[in-house]
Amino acid sequence: MYDLLKEWESIDSELRELRRSRADWNYIRSLPQKIREAVEVYIETGDLWISAKIAGMTEDEFNEIRIRAGILW
Repeated sequence: MYDLLKEWESIDSELRELRRSRADWNYIRSLPQKIREAVEVYIETGDLWISAKIAGMTEDEFNEIRIRAGILW
């Protein structure tokens, strides 16, 4: 069980780094504060549902922002 948790933690860390490195930070900085903060939460957590709620959007609407920001995971 411990090995599985360590593996998930490692995968989560790798995905977080990919989201950070591939993100279009100029686009993200141009977003309104509420949406920018939601995108930053997504980059750190990968949680689309929570991020959409923070932005005050549906998941589909937030997903469009995520794609425009160059975040593919």
